[in-house]
Amino acid sequence: MKILILGGTEEARQLAAQLTKMGHAVTTSLAGRTSDPLLPAGEVRVGGFGGGDGMGNYIITERFDRLVDATHPYAEEIKRNAVRAAELAEMRLVRLTRPAWSEPQYAFWKHVANAEEAAASLPKGARALLTVGHTHLDVYLKRTDCSFVVRSIEPPEKELPVNATSLLARPPFFFNGEFQMMQDQGITHLICKNSGGAQTEAKLQAALRLRLPVFMIARPALPPAHEVPTVGQAIAALKLG
Repeated sequence: MKILILGGTEEARQLAAQLTKMGHAVTTSLAGRTSDPLLPAGEVRVGGFGGGDGMGNYIITERFDRLVDATHPYAEEIKRNAVRAAELAEMRLVRLTRPAWSEPQYAFWKHVANAEEAAASLPKGARALLTVGHTHLDVYLKRTDCSFVVRSIEPPEKELPVNATSLLARPPFFFNGEFQMMQDQGITHLICKNSGGAQTEAKLQAALRLRLPVFMIARPALPPAHEVPTVGQAIAALKLG
């Protein structure tokens, strides 16, 4: 089978490795936002498609047999494009999405709908750790009565104002490092997306130990697809036999 994976996540790399071992021709598409990405097994394609129609035409032209969306849970635009592409190519879309984190007992989580609500919820004088990627940073940085540590894999696209510091790091992260970093940086609040997965969960464990409030941004509402939580279930859903 010829399979297109919309990737960039650890699950996408695991899926590509498994399918390649099974003898399938796998191409993983990466958005190209990370300058030195971890590359999966098989072929790699970098860059956009030109929307859902462009992706659908690519699938048809290149004669792919299967399509898997294994992008980040918050990659809303490409997830919507994948739904459109699958419709155009008359192909079932398998969406591999890791389960969201569950709120631990005694944690201080505030569930918010978006960046605007998270930023508005910060008390004056807060020093927040932002682990939200590069999107909507301006929304937070407008809070000049607060300060921020912006953690990301790539440097922010714009120069940060005086109330923000850039911290470059690549997961996986571990409890001791996260705990020490939050103490050293004087963090009072954590703002993050409910990405799920083990690679970045340690920040939540550290915040719990330090009794820090966590503003958890909800996942986007998406058009329906055949959604599965694990690599094994994704392979089964592809019906490759």
